[in-house]
Amino acid sequence: MRTFVTVLTGLAVLYFGSAGRDPAEGRVSNGVIVLALVAALLVWQLTKPGDSAAK
Repeated sequence: MRTFVTVLTGLAVLYFGSAGRDPAEGRVSNGVIVLALVAALLVWQLTKPGDSAAK
């Protein structure tokens, strides 16, 4: 589930970052790719299971 949410977050950022762009400019800029990676890593970190539940 954690992997699914992380990938979905990255894809959502890529989708909304490329929406409305002129096809002649290219689909996605480097900044949007970096933003998608940062968002996916943030979701991965925030959804990490904690140690307190196992104790």
